[in-house]
Amino acid sequence: MTKTFEEMLEELRGIVRRLEDGDASLEESIAMYERGALLVKQCEDLLGTAEMKLTELGRDQ
Repeated sequence: MTKTFEEMLEELRGIVRRLEDGDASLEESIAMYERGALLVKQCEDLLGTAEMKLTELGRDQ
């Protein structure tokens, strides 16, 4: 199941909170960072797609 932008953003916020707490091991922190980086990329891709759609809609008017 594909996550929505909002779900990915919430997961990313959770990762940031956990990393800021500093309670995770180095290995856990690296894994969370990698997951966070992937989420950021996916969110950016979704935003880019939404921006293109809005641009196209603006042209149609």
